[in-house]
Amino acid sequence: MSDIGVFEAGEPGFDARDLRVVKAIADTGSITRAAAQLGYSQPAVSQLVRRMERRLGVALVERVGRGVRLTEAGRVLARHAGVVTTALDAAAGELADLRGLRAARVRLMAFPSASPTVVPRLLADLALQHPGIALTYVEAEPPEAVQAVRDDRTDIALTFSYPGDREDPHGSSARGLAVRALGTDDLLAVLPAAHPAVGRGVVDVATLADDDWIAGCPRCRGHLLELCGRAGFAPRIAFETDNFVAVEGLVAQGIGVATLPRMAVESFPQLPGVAIVPLPEGEQRTLHAVTARGSERVPAVRATLAALSRLVGPGGLRALGGGASHT
Repeated sequence: MSDIGVFEAGEPGFDARDLRVVKAIADTGSITRAAAQLGYSQPAVSQLVRRMERRLGVALVERVGRGVRLTEAGRVLARHAGVVTTALDAAAGELADLRGLRAARVRLMAFPSASPTVVPRLLADLALQHPGIALTYVEAEPPEAVQAVRDDRTDIALTFSYPGDREDPHGSSARGLAVRALGTDDLLAVLPAAHPAVGRGVVDVATLADDDWIAGCPRCRGHLLELCGRAGFAPRIAFETDNFVAVEGLVAQGIGVATLPRMAVESFPQLPGVAIVPLPEGEQRTLHAVTARGSERVPAVRATLAALSRLVGPGGLRALGGGASHT
């Protein structure tokens, strides 16, 4: 008789613990690191893998130099592990709700301008409404955050997209995941205070055709090219930086003009010599929450998504500001 138990014909020969072990090996590339991630000893993980291989009749890992990698059979199990463990976590969460237990952990990834704006308010909101939820946070651009959801390295990715994005992370890369539009974030013109367009109320991008431009992150740069293309010109990009504080510093010195989302502008005090001017209505980015399908059944994830909707939904972003004054 097996020391794990007898598996009847037709049973899969593995359980949720086995799937978590295989997934951890896939994520870390090492049995030792997988054991540390799961809180097991290295010999225990090695023994679990050997038992699983005996039951399944196929090898799951193979030696590569000093490390290991999954075989094709191991990769099959790892590919399904995220979906299965998410479903199990959802069931456990619902049962915890029934028992009145509220302790839970939610992993969040979000883009840089959300770090000083949305994330602190989210932590405060959850502390007030759901004190049992422990939120962990990692900063990442949308493509990396979406991939982290797929790899089960985060529960929620707060992302953004621009109209006409050529490389929209919510397209093919998010296939099979749940994508929710939460709200919009206006795009603003960032100009030197002495610029002739300041004081007009709203600036037409076409009037900036002769200016040097400061571009942001790769996806923001792509949108800048699309925005200026619609206005009939190709922007003359003099500098590129994904640091929005640096963007304002360059503008303040008269190096060029730029566009920034409202969240970025309102996350720090406006620098002297800079004017913030609205662009025409409709120039904005959409904010999304990306999760594994079915993850909203996990009570802690559902509560965090609801809090995000309150913070970045209609009217929510305006309340996040206060750092910048606008011309």
